[in-house]
Amino acid sequence: MTVQAAEKINVFWFLPTHGDGRYLGTTEGGRPVDLPYLQQVALAADSLGYYGVLIPTGKSCEDSWLVAAALAPMTRNLRYLVAVRPGLQPPTLAARMAATLDRLSEGRLLINVVTGGDPVENKGDGIFLSHAERYEVTHEFLEVYRRLLAGEKVDYHGQHIQVEGAEVLFPAAQKNGPPLYFGGSSTQAIDVAADHIDAYLTWGEPPQQVAEKLAVVRARAQEKGRQLEYGIRLHVIVRETEEEAWAAADRLIAHLDDDTIAQAQQIFARMDSAGQARMSALHNGSRDNLRIAPNLWAGVGLVRGGAGTALVGNPQQVAERIREYQALGISHFIFSGYPHLEEAHRFAELVMPLLNTSSQPRSATGQVNTGPFGETIGGAKRPTQHASAS
Repeated sequence: MTVQAAEKINVFWFLPTHGDGRYLGTTEGGRPVDLPYLQQVALAADSLGYYGVLIPTGKSCEDSWLVAAALAPMTRNLRYLVAVRPGLQPPTLAARMAATLDRLSEGRLLINVVTGGDPVENKGDGIFLSHAERYEVTHEFLEVYRRLLAGEKVDYHGQHIQVEGAEVLFPAAQKNGPPLYFGGSSTQAIDVAADHIDAYLTWGEPPQQVAEKLAVVRARAQEKGRQLEYGIRLHVIVRETEEEAWAAADRLIAHLDDDTIAQAQQIFARMDSAGQARMSALHNGSRDNLRIAPNLWAGVGLVRGGAGTALVGNPQQVAERIREYQALGISHFIFSGYPHLEEAHRFAELVMPLLNTSSQPRSATGQVNTGPFGETIGGAKRPTQHASAS
């Protein structure tokens, strides 16, 4: 099957509502993640030209819907990728919430469909379903949810979900509702993606593994007569030289001890997420072999669940690795870095000029004393603007 690389890519950043700092797995260098800090990250992402921000979900995070509602009025172009939780929300309520926030943000809402992969956390939320049952619920949820946002009045009688006369009276700003993003590596997850999803997401595995997974998803979607977009979730550590970048990666886990890693790996092992199992297999809880592909580092996954890999290198190297994933058909790139405010600036300033992105910094179309000119020389002359290497 021929893969068509996207001409332009959408570059997202991440709102760290579960914590941020200079080091992983320790309070050393940690910073409070309060509303003023999240405002700083969102405003930076908006002005730097990021397409959107992913807001995480789960008991370790601030509520993603309330955070998005608080930040959307402060930003102009930034989109918010916010989670719906089948089994935790009924589809009619989720559709109303999505329509409302989409209108209030003037069409800047995106939806991340999350089934939840930690049985312990699920039970705390009142969900006592197996892995297969959760995906059955997700399928039924999306059958109702999508029809509601398309303007239908819905009667639906499934095994898990039943509604009669369900409707959304006030439509979303975007036709048929905000686009649906979703990630999952199991057979059941891929079936859900093929049936319902607009953009399929994967975590940052080496390119060959990503290519193999996307080929399966692409074929399954084609069987359903559907064509999906694709995205990837990665951390990034970029510095002006490769040596500086790898030194920064080492510093990020400098305060990790073996007990902390072991505790994290025990939590990941109890999960029934196929994607988490694939992430954990990249390092097996060991520091010994964290460089798993050119400029791809698995150190984050020693203690962080979900996305556990980072692109590490100088700007040209990081941009080249991104283009390799782009060649696989990936057009949505969701990045993060520690601390998130500073790394958002680094990535935007060092790497984004080397990429063909769908959005630009606000200053790119500005006039007079705006734009990336730096400090005026001697109060009289602007510095020479150097062309970016490609």
